[in-house]
Amino acid sequence: MRRTDGTDKRKPVERLQPDPALGITFAQAAQRTARGWDNRSGAPLSKTTWQIIRDNVFTPFNLLFCVLGACLFAVGSYHNMMFLGIVVCNTLIGIIQELRVKRELSKITLLASPTAQVVREGRELRLPVEELVLDDVVRLSAGCQIPADAVLLEGALEVNEALLTGEADNVAKAAGAKLLSGSFVVSGRAAVRLDAVGPDAFAARITREAKRTSKNRSEMMRSLDRLLRWIGLALIPVAVVLFVKQYTLLHTGLEYAVTSTVGAVVGMIPEGLYLLTSLALAVGVLNLARRRTLVHELSCIENLARVDVLCLDKTGTLTESSMEVLEALPLAEGLDGPGLEALLGSFAHSGSDDNATARALKERFADGGLLAGAEEVAFSSARKWSGRRAQGRCLLLGAPEVLMGGRRKELDGLLAGPLSRGERALLLAQTDALPAGDAAPQTLRPLGLVLLSDKIRPEAPATLTYFREQGVNVKIISGDNPASVAAIARRAGVPGAERYIDLSPLADEEVAAAAERYTVFGRVTPEQKRILVQALKAAGHTVAMTGDGVNDVLALKDADCSVAMASGSEAAQQVSQLVLLDSDFSAMPAIVNEGRRVINNIQRSAALFLVKNILSLTLSLVLVFVAMPYPFVPLQLTLLSALTIGVPSFLLTLEPCYTKVRGKFMQGVLLRALPGGLTDVLCILGVMGASCLFHLPQAQVSTICTLLAGYIGMLVLYHVCKPFNRWRRAMWVALFIAFFACSVIGAKLLGLVWLNWISLGIFAFFAVLAPFLLLGLMKAAGIIHHRLRRGKNAGRAV
Repeated sequence: MRRTDGTDKRKPVERLQPDPALGITFAQAAQRTARGWDNRSGAPLSKTTWQIIRDNVFTPFNLLFCVLGACLFAVGSYHNMMFLGIVVCNTLIGIIQELRVKRELSKITLLASPTAQVVREGRELRLPVEELVLDDVVRLSAGCQIPADAVLLEGALEVNEALLTGEADNVAKAAGAKLLSGSFVVSGRAAVRLDAVGPDAFAARITREAKRTSKNRSEMMRSLDRLLRWIGLALIPVAVVLFVKQYTLLHTGLEYAVTSTVGAVVGMIPEGLYLLTSLALAVGVLNLARRRTLVHELSCIENLARVDVLCLDKTGTLTESSMEVLEALPLAEGLDGPGLEALLGSFAHSGSDDNATARALKERFADGGLLAGAEEVAFSSARKWSGRRAQGRCLLLGAPEVLMGGRRKELDGLLAGPLSRGERALLLAQTDALPAGDAAPQTLRPLGLVLLSDKIRPEAPATLTYFREQGVNVKIISGDNPASVAAIARRAGVPGAERYIDLSPLADEEVAAAAERYTVFGRVTPEQKRILVQALKAAGHTVAMTGDGVNDVLALKDADCSVAMASGSEAAQQVSQLVLLDSDFSAMPAIVNEGRRVINNIQRSAALFLVKNILSLTLSLVLVFVAMPYPFVPLQLTLLSALTIGVPSFLLTLEPCYTKVRGKFMQGVLLRALPGGLTDVLCILGVMGASCLFHLPQAQVSTICTLLAGYIGMLVLYHVCKPFNRWRRAMWVALFIAFFACSVIGAKLLGLVWLNWISLGIFAFFAVLAPFLLLGLMKAAGIIHHRLRRGKNAGRAV
């Protein structure tokens, strides 16, 4: 049996040296799988059903609630144990929702799982990478992720090992070279033999890092973790002091001392807030899955809601992934159109390049056989050219400005028109020898230009209009000529497309300085893409990056939210937080809206939850030093929680709310919750002070405090619901009536009594005072929030 930690004991197998054209046999593959030599990494990347149940049931707060329930049971206060029913419901809802999300994501993840081209018994098959076995022959080409440690058998590759070494430079690999799993093929074609699979290779560790699984928690979830940690630390000492004081000093009796202390502790625990946040994020993931979007990391939901800069690659987003050849223009004396087309066809068909440009050339021009058996220098985004040498002829095809170097002005007249129309130009040139490394040759003879064009996606203009209206700045980052990219951006409707720059001659510091000043960036290397993303983040922006190629990997990893197209390379899909399974850029507005809906609703509802927690915690701390009993029992707080917090928060979470998310999560939530919480505390302390003055019995005090807390809770909910629509108005009125109806009908169960005239007067006084006090505190919180934002913006400007 294989152990899930990947350190299983395998049965030995004979190592094989298969022919690259034949591979191993199906029988040998089956034997290796049976003996544990397949490419499964062992530990699953998602929770099992048992783990979901365990994580929802065995929580510190569930344990605490059970202890509190046992305390109430011990003193016979059974009716106050009803909060345990809510705890059970919350736990069941959490389990059911997580299992539902797991089921849906399992279906969609299966469709998006990485595959590899493997050779067995001379047949080429595409299999999931987990089904590969030791000594399998795998065929790799540009854009593939290397699925396991391997040895290159035939062909040549350029490999990006950035995920392993952190170095952006591509590494050339020839026959006999070692290849590490987790790296990506930039260019070339090759057959490789898998030399180390499963836990023996880098695959498991690199895949986990690239997919950024659950270890990365968002700023919102980290804030909630800290809040719960501090509340947990305060609970036990405050509860012990309250109980001892009430039982030994105030002589309230054991039952009341226990029930009121349990009420204080229950009031301090924001268990519903954590559940609401987890469920809202889970529902967001499920909704995105239904939109054919695979989520690799929960935290990207929050980052989506905060995005204010969107970096796009031209190809696959503004334009379709395919290109078409428009025209071939001879430049050399004695070379006519058919001759140039024969050279271009021979060049394209004699190489291993399989990008959009190579496919367009192969589709347009037939193979003239002029470069049969050519020695190849494959195209790479770093050098921006490819080369062939055959029959005494050396040809280069690439970006005119790169190949021509200082002579680029010779072609300005020919290129001005095509570039202004957004067309792409490639130069075919002859040289004496293939250059060494990435440097362009010093001397060459231009043979001809070939003009190509990208197709604008029909949906791109409407999508860009949406982002402009939402205040999201769009940056176009491309490896192509900046003038050409800018022309395409203008056609697609990108605001500020006239501000473009060529990054090829710039140093890293100059690239970073240009990040905010320009909209279109051309001739960008993979490392420069990362520098642009890092510079935008350093300027205080929340950056989303879309990409579909290997050259986007570095930038995708550094972006706050990374989005890959499923039609692109496996490399981009593996490192991205989101994968658009239909490769449809027009889905981006709906995805951003889903992120905003989730986070806005969580922030709005979180303020409701924290009002009760601020009341209970502050009141408990005050009563530690004041000789007065805690005025609430658990059942009263259960009623308050259900009708002023729980029901409205879950109903409001279902509503659309697509405004841009600003500010830090916990700071914003506390500033929204503090006015309501402090209004509660001041009014409740005022009632308790008045009760001492008029010598009211504890039952009267408890009733006034419960009714007043419910009334203030409804005032807070009133402001949360603004601006009102028909649905919110009906919900607020129904909950208001329900609270006071439950207070009357269930008075005996809740421990409430009819108020005497003095108590009615006290309640009326604070009921009139509460709205004015709440408004004043809200205004003060607004001023504080404004000053904090102004200070943050000033610091950013400096």
